[in-house]
Amino acid sequence: MAEKPVIEPGPDHPITVTPNHNRVIVTVAGKVVADTRNALTLQESTYPPVQYIPLADVDQSLLERTTTETYCPFKGDASYYSIPLGGENSTDAVWEYQAPHDAVAAIKGHVAFWDGRVDAIDVEAEGARA
Repeated sequence: MAEKPVIEPGPDHPITVTPNHNRVIVTVAGKVVADTRNALTLQESTYPPVQYIPLADVDQSLLERTTTETYCPFKGDASYYSIPLGGENSTDAVWEYQAPHDAVAAIKGHVAFWDGRVDAIDVEAEGARA
């Protein structure tokens, strides 16, 4: 089997990972799945920013690991979780890079949520009231 390509971010495809201390809340079917002030915002090239939430701040009892796997030459191998509470729409709604490439090593131990497969990913400005 051929080795998977590894591409370093650069001027043509920049990736930044920065701490986001605003409150990030993810909900599915009226239930809070994640609530954190320790998210990391990953900005990749011209794509919308993605919030990576520490797995410790996710209600893992609501997740179910799937057999889905994908590969990104910039980030590595991703594995997925579904959120059964959300029904078919929430299949493979969550992904994780368990061994991310060095350029994005900070996202290890964090998960991200597909915007269209959860009810909401709310990012509250610092100082906002819940």
